[in-house]
Amino acid sequence: MTNPDLVITLATPFFVLTVILEIVLARFGKLKADYETADTAVSLTMGLVSSLAGLLTAGASFAAAIWIYQHRIFTIPMTAVWAWVLVFFAEDLTYYWFHRLSHERRLWWAAHVNHHSSQHYNLSTALRQTWTGGIAGTWALWLPLSLLGFPPVMVLIEKNVSLVYQYWIHTEAIRRLPRPIEAVFNTPSHHRVHHARNPRYLDRNYAGILIIWDRLFGTFQPELDEEAPRYGLVHNLGTFNIVRVAFHEWIGIAQDIARSPRHILGWLFGAPGWTPDGSRDTSAKLKAEWAARQGAPPAAREAV
Repeated sequence: MTNPDLVITLATPFFVLTVILEIVLARFGKLKADYETADTAVSLTMGLVSSLAGLLTAGASFAAAIWIYQHRIFTIPMTAVWAWVLVFFAEDLTYYWFHRLSHERRLWWAAHVNHHSSQHYNLSTALRQTWTGGIAGTWALWLPLSLLGFPPVMVLIEKNVSLVYQYWIHTEAIRRLPRPIEAVFNTPSHHRVHHARNPRYLDRNYAGILIIWDRLFGTFQPELDEEAPRYGLVHNLGTFNIVRVAFHEWIGIAQDIARSPRHILGWLFGAPGWTPDGSRDTSAKLKAEWAARQGAPPAAREAV
């Protein structure tokens, strides 16, 4: 079991069937779901190629985890119930920081941005996955779990559990769940916020399974009835060209480095939108401008 996306690969037929079911039910007015044929085709193709691309780096990442595990601090048995409880929380916390870094640092945003490129939010959006995550090295964030003593296979199982869980929260068909569930778990409502490009909602709700990490680290934002999420990127691509969807941010990084190589660290590890002169939009800039407008007189806010 050396492919971290193995469960996703095996579950793909189920995913496709539920996408079709959501489309059909929405067409008959039984639930809310907004689909566009070209957009859905991009999402499904991105998911298929992502599974294949994962095979290219799966061996190296698993070998690294095994090597780290040979130098482990503790030996954690896979047969113990407490060990599975512990790895559940440890992996989910790791996912939170991986996801947060993937939004806050441009190098990793380049690998993650395609997941946010759809202007629609439905089950097919969950399948719009990266082709370059392995190359970006994001898998290395899970290596400390093997150093602590969790067997690599155990970590992979938990990663797959998280990925499967996150599929169903990509929907508008489910509004809000009972309060105790919304308080602890990542839900469609919380994840709609994460996919929104409204300034109020930018860079919030990084959770995998448990929303408690966002509440703990100050990145939680509830979905508000008075402000519906608008989906996509701050500056949408305006194309269904799958190559551009997959690689546009990598191309942008290369162009910026070629134009101003002395700022290479900023281009790679600054926030998405970072420039030496501050001329582009970053999430922090957009949120600050939005907050300033909230303090302005109503007429001024309407004029923006």
